[in-house]
Amino acid sequence: MIGTVEVGLIYGVMALGVYLTFRVLNFPDLTVDGSFTTGAATAAMGILAGWNPLLATLAGFGAGFLAGTVTGLLHTKGKIDGLLAGILTMIALWSVNLRIMDGANIPLLRSDTVFTPLEDADLLGEWPGVGILAVAVLLLGLVVLWFLTTDLGLSIRATGDNGPMISSFGVSTDFTKTLTLALSNGFVGMCGALIAQYRGFADISMGIGLILVGLASVIIGQAILGQRKLLLAVLAVILGALLYQLIIFAALRVGLDPNDMKAVTAILVVVALLLPRWKGASGRFGRTPTTPVAANERAAAGAGTAVDAGPDSAATGTKEA
Repeated sequence: MIGTVEVGLIYGVMALGVYLTFRVLNFPDLTVDGSFTTGAATAAMGILAGWNPLLATLAGFGAGFLAGTVTGLLHTKGKIDGLLAGILTMIALWSVNLRIMDGANIPLLRSDTVFTPLEDADLLGEWPGVGILAVAVLLLGLVVLWFLTTDLGLSIRATGDNGPMISSFGVSTDFTKTLTLALSNGFVGMCGALIAQYRGFADISMGIGLILVGLASVIIGQAILGQRKLLLAVLAVILGALLYQLIIFAALRVGLDPNDMKAVTAILVVVALLLPRWKGASGRFGRTPTTPVAANERAAAGAGTAVDAGPDSAATGTKEA
């Protein structure tokens, strides 16, 4: 249970990246499946080479940043459809990741990682360790929140809302799109680096289907907390990542086959997408339907009330008659 919460918080970093492209930029980016493994592979090789674990984690961010930049350039400068640009980068990253790792798997079992201080203090796997991870992820969420309120962040948000409009004001939408894709995949790569260190290995297949996990995290969280306010939207993303891992944990505890988890994820996304529609339908069902006849009756009743409001009104009506 505690381990699931820790993993959910770490995956909150990836969910922040998916939020930037999926919600803010309104861009279907499939680079995530490849950039997650790229970040894990880069950090693992750096740690084996003797790098400081924090530096290796930042290198994972940088590797993901470069992957996102490639997708952005393919889309903006190459005029390739966004969905296809992400797929092309994701496929290319499979070979790149194998080159980085020089194999399909890298173990980190006896290497120092960013979690080693927590392990030495017997905090990893305990609630105090969960609190430290939660604070770290929330701080990162606040950084994303601050960035989105700057002039550059507002330009990125405007690009997602109405690209032609913000372009007419002189903003380069090619730059804002490429930067957002780069930052998004940078967060995804950093999450891959952290997951590799937490689990003690990097594997070529650890990013397969991860875009669905990111989408599920964003949609579940925002279906619960909403997204009208930016602060709630960012917090909802982190909460969604945590809830997703807890739901998967509960599904496994009740005896579902681990091979069915992809289907469970897809069902979760469908339910989260339909949840706002169900809320709207239930709200309309609870309200009294407004018909022209009913509206006329209420208007007539209101008029009667106005006539009966005082003796002077009644007297005036009698004189006029």
